[in-house]
Amino acid sequence: MRLIYISPHLDDAVLSAGGLIFDQARAGQRVEIWTVVCGFPPEGELTPFAQALHFQWGFASAEETVRVRRAEDGRAAAIVGAQAVHFDVPDCIYRRGAEGEPLYPMGVFVEPHPAEADLAARITSTLAARLEPDDVLFCPLTIGDHVDHVTVRKAAEGLGRPLRYFADIPYLLNAPEALTRFVNGGQPEVQEVSSGGVAAWVEGIAAYESQVPMLFDSLDVMRGKIENYAQNGLKLWRFG
Repeated sequence: MRLIYISPHLDDAVLSAGGLIFDQARAGQRVEIWTVVCGFPPEGELTPFAQALHFQWGFASAEETVRVRRAEDGRAAAIVGAQAVHFDVPDCIYRRGAEGEPLYPMGVFVEPHPAEADLAARITSTLAARLEPDDVLFCPLTIGDHVDHVTVRKAAEGLGRPLRYFADIPYLLNAPEALTRFVNGGQPEVQEVSSGGVAAWVEGIAAYESQVPMLFDSLDVMRGKIENYAQNGLKLWRFG
């Protein structure tokens, strides 16, 4: 049996549940983090929006961005005791339509583009081909409404299997009032996180060196927020 965290991007699972993952792995569970949206981008000129993000992250190209971020993810997964598995869907900032037009030229907190009406179903098929009957699946609630998170959750639900949902960090920390909309009708379960789990959680997030300044401003701020969030345990939700 595997515990599989279906992660939209190359940090979401560790950001949201790194301490729990560490404790599960330490207890002898086989934990894998399946990052869906981390493929190398197609050829073509980047949008100014994508270029601005690269500058913020400290990268010179899309290829470098994906390559370095995959390496960061491998280090973070190792810290929390999980195996990193990378899939090939490019980030929304790189995706293009049939005529080569960028689908998300201005932002990521938008509705899925009509040109991608079948993307979630294609991801579902890709995931299903690698799953075993006894795998236990975790996926994001999609707090923050990032288009990639929304698409990945839809794909996970398309599997027709039981899911445990985790809250998206840092979006929950930035807007805790947003949680209610996503958990109505859900059954919460609290998972305690050990002190070692919290320490590994912080260390795992710190491995995403390109992302921490944008997400938390600094390592100290990140540490404080994660330690505070972990005090009352980590909540997961089930529906249905």
